[in-house]
Amino acid sequence: MAKQISAAQAAAMIEPGSRLAIGGFLAVGAPERIIDAIVEKQINNLHMIVIASDWEDRGVGKLVVANLVKSAQVSHLGTNKAIQAQMNSGQMTIELVPQGTLMERVRAAGAGLGGILTPTGLGTVVEEGKQVLNVNGLDYILEPAIEADVAIVKAYKADKMGNLIFRKTARNSNPIMAMAGKITIAEVEEIVEIGELDPELIACPGVFVNYIVNSTEVTNG
Repeated sequence: MAKQISAAQAAAMIEPGSRLAIGGFLAVGAPERIIDAIVEKQINNLHMIVIASDWEDRGVGKLVVANLVKSAQVSHLGTNKAIQAQMNSGQMTIELVPQGTLMERVRAAGAGLGGILTPTGLGTVVEEGKQVLNVNGLDYILEPAIEADVAIVKAYKADKMGNLIFRKTARNSNPIMAMAGKITIAEVEEIVEIGELDPELIACPGVFVNYIVNSTEVTNG
C-alpha cells in the first residue's frame, strides 16, 4: 500500500546532495507540485537525472533557476538558457547522455542490472573515458546503470496500491524513472480504490511506488 502524503512532505524526504530522478520531457509529465515544494524548501546540491532541462519557469528548470542543482545527467539542454549558462561557467557539472542510452541506464538500475552495452556514441565524445567491449565482432560502450536516491514522477491516476496510469505524452520517461529510485514518489491527479484501474492501462506497477501526492488536493505539511 502506497502512503498518501503532501507535496511538502515529499520534498522533506529529499536531502541536500540527493540523486534525484525526475520524470517528464520538456515539462510534459513533470511533477510540478513536488518541484515547487523542493524550491520552497531550498533543498540544494542536488544531482538531477532527467531527459530534458525544460524551461526556466516550468518543470525541472525551476530547480536550475533556484540554483539547487550541482550536477546533472541529461539529454537535452536547448530550451533552458539558465542551465546552459551554469554549465558554461562551471557552476554545474553536466554529463550529456544520448536519450535512449539515458533511459536504458535508468531502466537497468530499476531492473537490478549493473549497466548496458550500446553502440550509441562510438567514435564520439560519448565514448571518452569509457570501456569498449567487443561482442561477436561488434564494439559496444559499457554504460553503467544510473541509480537515484529518490525518484519523483507524475501520473494521471493511481490506486491505493500505487499502481499508476499515465495520460498520453506524459507517459514518456515517468514509468522508467519510477523504477530507479530507492524511494519513489508519484504525483497524481486522482487516487482511486484498489481494483478500479483497468489493469491493461497500468504502465507502472505499485511495487515501484512508495508514496503518492494528490496534485489537486490542498494539504498542509
